[in-house]
Amino acid sequence: MRPPNLRRLLRGVASLAAVALLPLLGAHPVSAAPAAAGLQQVTGFGSNPGNLQMFAYTPDGVPAGAPLVVALHGCTQSANAYYANSGWARYADLWGFDVVFPQTTSANNALSCFGWFDPADSTRGRGEAASVVQMVEYAKQTYGSDARRVYVTGLSAGGGMTADLLAAYPDVFAGGSVASGLPAQCATSQAAASGCQTGPQKLSPSQWGDKVRASHPGWTGPWPRVAIWQGTSDYTVYPANATALRDQWTDVWGIGQTPSRTETLPGSTTRSVYEDASGQPAVETYSVAGMGHGLPVDPGSGAGQCGATAAYFLDTICSTYYTGLFWGLDGDAPGGGDGLPAPAGLKVTGVTDNAASLAWNAVGGAASYTVYRDGVKVTTTAATSFTDSGLTAGTSYRWTVAAAGPDGTAGAASAAVTATTSGGTAPARCFTATNYAHVTAGRAHTSGGHAYANGSNQDMGLYNVFVTHTLRESPAGHFVIADSGCQAGSS
Repeated sequence: MRPPNLRRLLRGVASLAAVALLPLLGAHPVSAAPAAAGLQQVTGFGSNPGNLQMFAYTPDGVPAGAPLVVALHGCTQSANAYYANSGWARYADLWGFDVVFPQTTSANNALSCFGWFDPADSTRGRGEAASVVQMVEYAKQTYGSDARRVYVTGLSAGGGMTADLLAAYPDVFAGGSVASGLPAQCATSQAAASGCQTGPQKLSPSQWGDKVRASHPGWTGPWPRVAIWQGTSDYTVYPANATALRDQWTDVWGIGQTPSRTETLPGSTTRSVYEDASGQPAVETYSVAGMGHGLPVDPGSGAGQCGATAAYFLDTICSTYYTGLFWGLDGDAPGGGDGLPAPAGLKVTGVTDNAASLAWNAVGGAASYTVYRDGVKVTTTAATSFTDSGLTAGTSYRWTVAAAGPDGTAGAASAAVTATTSGGTAPARCFTATNYAHVTAGRAHTSGGHAYANGSNQDMGLYNVFVTHTLRESPAGHFVIADSGCQAGSS
């Protein structure tokens, strides 16, 4: 790997003074090299004009032709932190794909931020963006990754770089997911970066879309499918960025800014879906009520749970799971499409507070049908309808169906349908932490050196790591001090 040049070193020193350069304030140390046994460093992946490091997780048994995910860490983080806490390794094992974790260091930027704001790093054929694409090419050649199913995701500065990569390389990436990030080409200088973080320029959707179109002139599509994750209490990268991202990518797709539907997900999350002309989701936004700056995770062993809580990995909802479903990474579960065709006409015919009824069209030659809920097999039936019971009230679910022949070989999965069960009120949740941690997680905010609970605005005392409180959340995003006792579903 070539040594960093003088321009990069000087820029890294200068960025120490840039207080609002996606700092992820709290400055946690960056690992010099991942220590996890499953994550391996790759050298010699290309000329590496961006001076990045490449790490990869390649589960045993993943065949050639599998999808590839590129996962970009946030400022002050490392490839190992993202590997250990984001949940991507779990779903790589479960669904069968490879993951590349690029890593930047303080040699590029004093806070180890990807250069989303610098055209020398964020544009086609240059710097860090070019290095990431070289990693993709290496994976395609070495792991046999499917060039049609390459996806990129990132947090904060990594999210900003994700948007830039999607704009500059729509011929490389089939989809992206931006978590607490910035619209493509929001800033083209370090001086302009903080203005994007606290609320990007008030551009029209077409002006935002023009920034994407100008990143690869002459490209007419297909465009990547984009998921956007944002906490409503993020005071590092303000929620206005999620709106700008939505405007940008819906304009590129030419589908307008009114959602086709909205749904309620776990973790006080609202999903808004923007469908293309064929009725398939092209852009999805996920707004997490009360969440601060970070990647949403949901530790646990359930099918839709993943990750570990750590600095800027916040316990709300498994964003990796829902992003994977949006991209169709679970699509190999109902067979690889080598058998019978996918059932058409899958629809939800009714819901109650604990069940949903499904129906679909028959497939010629099918002996049975397998129903999958959120990527996990629920049942096999000879009928063309099924009632899925034992569900949780007020919860959104996603179903697909695959047909199988007499020999049991499953064909391609149907297009997915989603529905939310009726009834249900999300239980109150309780959180015990320092005032500093409450503010970082988006449960409180600061003013005049004190921390105040979001929603109730109760004074929690000095904003530091020495004062601890228990906060009770109910309804979503509204917190009250509950030091004397908190009856809730989680802590």
